[in-house]
Parts: sequence; C-alpha cells; structure tokens
Amino acid sequence: MSAVASGGGSATLSGHDLQGLHGTARTRAMLAVALSVLLSVLDYAVANVALPSIAHDIHASSSQSIWVINAYQLASLSMLLPLASIGARIGFARMCRLGIALFLVASVCCAVSHSLLELALARALQGAGGACIMSVNIALVRFIYPHAELGRGIALNGLVIGTGVALGPTVGSIVLSFADWPWIFWINLPLGLAALLLASLALPVTPRSERSIDRVGIVLTVLAFSTTVVGVDDLVHGGSTLGVAVVLIGIVCWGALLRWQHRRPDPIVPIDLLRTGSFAIAFLVGTTGFIASNFFIIAMPFTLETIFHRPPTVTGFLITPWAVGVAVMSYLIGKAADRFPAAVLSSIGLAITSSGFLMLWLLPETATNFDIIWRTGWAGAGFGMFQPPNNRAMMIAAPRGREGGASGLVSVARLGGQTMGALLVAAVFVFARHASSLCLLCAACTAAGGATLSVSRRFLMSSTKKT
Repeated sequence: MSAVASGGGSATLSGHDLQGLHGTARTRAMLAVALSVLLSVLDYAVANVALPSIAHDIHASSSQSIWVINAYQLASLSMLLPLASIGARIGFARMCRLGIALFLVASVCCAVSHSLLELALARALQGAGGACIMSVNIALVRFIYPHAELGRGIALNGLVIGTGVALGPTVGSIVLSFADWPWIFWINLPLGLAALLLASLALPVTPRSERSIDRVGIVLTVLAFSTTVVGVDDLVHGGSTLGVAVVLIGIVCWGALLRWQHRRPDPIVPIDLLRTGSFAIAFLVGTTGFIASNFFIIAMPFTLETIFHRPPTVTGFLITPWAVGVAVMSYLIGKAADRFPAAVLSSIGLAITSSGFLMLWLLPETATNFDIIWRTGWAGAGFGMFQPPNNRAMMIAAPRGREGGASGLVSVARLGGQTMGALLVAAVFVFARHASSLCLLCAACTAAGGATLSVSRRFLMSSTKKT
C-alpha cells in the first residue's frame, strides 16, 4: 500500500499492500498517536494521586472514592471492543479524533463536578473517550509503519504509555502543590487540543469495513463485561445476594453474546482471532503479564509501608523505577522486536520480571532504598522487553482487514489483565495474612507462568512448519 500526504491534511493510503507512511508524514502521524495515547494514560495515572484530596472535598470515604478510578477502568474495558468494531467501520483516524473530543468534554465535566456520583459519571465518560483512543491506536500504528518496522512503532507506543504512567504521579503531585484537584482535569485541555489538531492533520485515512454496525452485539458486549467485573468485585469483597445476581446476569449476557455473533463474519468480540494459535498465545501471555504487574503495582505500596517501614512520601519514589524501566526498555527493544520472535524476547522479558519480583519478595526488612530501587527497575525493564514483541505478534497474526479487532484485543489483554490482577489482589487481602508480601510472590509466579507460556510459541511454530 503506498502512502502520500494529501494537501496538508490527513495522509491517504491507497491499495491493499500495506507499506506504511514515510518521512515527515510518518513522524507527524506517530506524534498524533503518541499525544492522544499520552492524554488517556497520563490522566488515569494522575487521578490516582488526587484520590485523598477528592474524597475529602466531595465528602466521600476512601473506599467510595475508589470509584473515581473504577468508573474509568470499567468504562474503558467494557467499551474497547465495541469501539474497535465501530472504528473499523467509520475509520480508525476518525475514531481517534472522536475519542480526543469526548475526553476533552469529559475532562471539563470532571473539573466542575461537586459530588461523587457526578464525578464517577464524568470519569466513565472519560473512560469511554480513552477507549476510543486505545481501541484503535495499535491499528493506526500498523498503517503508519511498514510490516518490517512494525515492532519499532509498537515500541514507541509502549514508550509513550510507560512515560505517561511514570509521569502521572509526578504531574499530579506538582498540580496539587499549587492548585485544587479540579486542575488535574483542566490541564487536559491544552494537551487534548494539541492532540486533536495534530490528529486532524496527520493521521492516515485507513480502509473502512463495509459491514454494518452490530448494535445488538455492542449492547451485549458492554453488559457482559461490566456486569461480570462488578459482580466479581462484589464477591471478592465479601459477597452479597446482589453480587451473585449480577454475576449470573453477566454469564447470561456472555452466553447471549456468543450465540448472537456465532455466525457473524466480523464479530465484536473477535473470538475467531483467538482460534489462531499464535494470536491466542500472544493474547494469553499479554493478559498474564498484566495480571502479574498489577499484583506488584497495587500491593507494593503496602509492602513498602508495612514491611520495609517507608513513609508514604518515599513510596512513589521507590516505585518510579518500575515505570522508568518499562519506558526505557520499550523504546530500546523496538528494532529487536522486528528481528527476533516474541517467543524469545517476550519470554526473556517476563523471566526477568519474575526474577525481579522474586528478589523483592526475598528482601529482608532491613533492605536499603537502593536494594529496592534496582530490583524494581530490573523488573520494569523486563516488563518493557516483553510488551512490544508480544503486541507485534498479535497484530502480525491478525488477518488483513481485522486490524480493529486485533487492536482492541491488544488493549483488552492490558486492561483485562489489570482488572483481573486487581480482583485477585483484593481476594488475597481479604483471605490471607501478610497479604502484601504474598502478592509479590504471586506476581513472581504469574510472570514465570507467562514466560513459560510464551516459550511454548517455539513449539507451536515448529509443529506448524512440520505440518
């Protein structure tokens, strides 16, 4: 597929042999994707820091204020695949621009909220905007970069995500040092407007699916994801009759969804892509990796406080090397991801991550800050090594014309793994003693399991060649 810049506007793709963009057009398009992704990821990370201030100002308890985070996460997870399907129909670039615009409107709504309900609803709208962006960002990268350099593009995308996660706590702390919490949402406006302008000028015009939008499938997908997560969350925190009922509703919705889309050629939940062995393994490896990361990310602050006796002011500093390691290695691994298979790079990366978590678990209470920092950075570097090759493997395994569904599943592996990890951490804290330390061991074991699963791709490839 050849690519040219059309009259200073969006880059236009023609034909069906994907060759990507070149020169300035590629740089501008990738910058547009990077800004839009940074907008989504940075705001999610910044909001975490502001939770205590938000809870105090809107007179909500600490446990209630968690819905400021959960509303965003739940909306993003439940809407990723439907929006990826719609993006394939209306164009990936248009979906990205729609997401940025929706995110900006939602940010204003968040900033002017006066109650927990108002803020949670605005955050859900923000999560929908973020889902618009994240559902198509990898698909856009596939059209921006040629096949031979796709790993580099995905690595740059991973660098942006890692940078956003790393900067989030710092940006949040700086804003709260000089202003009230609504300003963590007001600061989205200049970044969002810049992203929207660049996305309007630089993103490639990609081929569109001619199939009609499956409205019934969209409703069933949103219901299936949201009711399952909400119900399981209730059961993990002690359970109630209502929680059991919600889980049962989720199961019914999943059954209805799978039955509805069984004969559809382009299903919203692309189960057919998971029938391809290489795609399915990459998806499972990605999900497992993010389960492991959330075991660490959620439990580590408690470990630092209760076991290593560090004050809260030092906790963020000691965890930052994880995000730095992820961001730096995600960038450095870009070229290698195009030369070496994910079965090698992702397996080594998750093995390194597992060893880092295990070394943190084995640390004595007298460990120095340096002991914690270098092990955390080591684990983060391994995680950054695992992501780009694995995401590339998913996109390469997807048939042409299914970029939207594949991109959506890449994000589902991330968000789904994070959500499952959070639920498992909650279960450990409810049912186990010394829960924070146990979560580190669980993180190490889960990452090791992901590395083992990733290695199995070598045997799959060998058996495929023999066949």
